[in-house]
Amino acid sequence: MTTKPNKDTAGGVLNGLALIAMIVSLYMVFLYVPTEATMGDVQRIFYFHVPLAWVSFFGFFLVFVFSVGYLVRANKKWDNLAASSAEIGVLYCTLVLVTGPIWAKPVWGVWWTWDPRLTLTLVLWLIYIAYLMLRHYMVDPERKATFSAVLGVVGFIDVPLVYFSIRWWRTQHPQPVMAGGEDSGLEDPMVFTLVACVVAFMLLFFALLRHRLRHQAFREELDELHDRLEHEGHFQ
Repeated sequence: MTTKPNKDTAGGVLNGLALIAMIVSLYMVFLYVPTEATMGDVQRIFYFHVPLAWVSFFGFFLVFVFSVGYLVRANKKWDNLAASSAEIGVLYCTLVLVTGPIWAKPVWGVWWTWDPRLTLTLVLWLIYIAYLMLRHYMVDPERKATFSAVLGVVGFIDVPLVYFSIRWWRTQHPQPVMAGGEDSGLEDPMVFTLVACVVAFMLLFFALLRHRLRHQAFREELDELHDRLEHEGHFQ
């Protein structure tokens, strides 16, 4: 039988750091960073939209790594890590698709356009929605883990396509931000705020990942207890 997870002290510390980082980043976004001259206050969505996108890519990269780990080792630990990373990556990617149109409407005049980066980001979201649906509807644990791992590996191909789309094709989407670069168009306070938001969303990602893995550990323990009691005839 699996061991019941102990008090999660490290998780508490991680939660605290994520909370502090999020409070600091919100202060910087709304009170510290100057208002952008051209777009005005709507540009502040940038400090949420871009970090959410970057960390969602990181989450899908973890799905790729953990999926490869499962295909090589066939260890359920890798499958759990991949599944949890995918769930949080989809959450972040969903927020990217929500904040993007809110930012685009005042700037482009439309909520959505079939821009290459926007379209590929939507495709990315659909791929990992399909990944989660596959995990939900497949019953056999080994087949589910194997098929999910294959999709987790193949699906990651879309991440570099999203990243390089504004370099390869003509697009309405703003060019990449090179923090601190002369051509970035960002003043130092904007760069500091962007970095603070990336750190905050990354810490939140790991805090959510830790919670999700602990939840999975409790669920597996409950399933094992149920199977043991059923085997002993308690449910007959």
